Amino acid sequence: MTEVLVYVDHVDGAVRKPTLELLTLARRVGEPVAVALGNGAGDTAAALAEHGAVKFLTHEASEYADYLVVPKVDALQAAVEAVSPAAVLVPSSAEGKEIAARLALRLGSGIITDAVDLEAGDSGPVATQSVFAASFTTKSRVSKGTPVITVKPNSAAVEPAPAAGAVEALSVSFSAQATGTKVTGRTPRESTGRPELTEAAIVVSGGRGVNGAENFAVIEALADSLGAAVGASRAAVDAGWYPHTNQVGQTGKSVSPQLYIANGISGAIQHRAGMQTSKTIVAVNKDAEAPIFDLVDYGVVGDLFDVVPALTDEIRAAHA
Repeated sequence: MTEVLVYVDHVDGAVRKPTLELLTLARRVGEPVAVALGNGAGDTAAALAEHGAVKFLTHEASEYADYLVVPKVDALQAAVEAVSPAAVLVPSSAEGKEIAARLALRLGSGIITDAVDLEAGDSGPVATQSVFAASFTTKSRVSKGTPVITVKPNSAAVEPAPAAGAVEALSVSFSAQATGTKVTGRTPRESTGRPELTEAAIVVSGGRGVNGAENFAVIEALADSLGAAVGASRAAVDAGWYPHTNQVGQTGKSVSPQLYIANGISGAIQHRAGMQTSKTIVAVNKDAEAPIFDLVDYGVVGDLFDVVPALTDEIRAAHA
């Protein structure tokens, strides 16, 4: 059976959920071979084996932390040359897509970004994408070289599949470009206790209709009752009501949760581009003609300051 490289997104050995989803998808088209790089790479083996990785290629070096992106591209290129995989899967984060694009260019291969599903095909893996504000679903495959595919978080359920994979050291020679951009400092993000926006199963977002930074407490209360992440539209972010790191949309982050609740968001195409692949979409808006209602599974025409607190109370009562 052909092998599929999976780039491991981890923090000091703690594997992030999108990587486990990639292992689930990789098993549909081949045998997953995980590539773990940087500090703590060796500590990822147990979690990866539990979710189907038949082999682990690891390499620890200070370059992965000290410099941006290129050392990781060097390592993935070395892994491709060592394994000759059927495809390379990378989480569809901002960094992941840059790594994938650079790798595809080096390999002379085609690339597919923001896939939401993956299946085996007669001529290689076939990726599903949701495009044009979820108006169309496309199926594509790479016709040249080794397919490089980035996959959106929450595109597949994590499915344990224990495998007794062997850990192998990956031999990497860093290119001259690897040290071209140095990291000069890091500032830890202040933790809110909520899930990471792009990985959350539930996202509760607020827009222009929230009408002020102080009113986002209503959105946060609903999110906390559901164990959800908090998002915001560009209008809310531009007004200074919520941090840019929480912006959902074309110029913000793309999310694909199981449940997306949009409150006071009109549904402009720029916002829809960032949440269109959500499995279930609910909107609360007092404008019955708002474009968001063309996209939703469930819509509530009403004042969010009446609807959202009532919903929050109902959820808390159900969990009491």
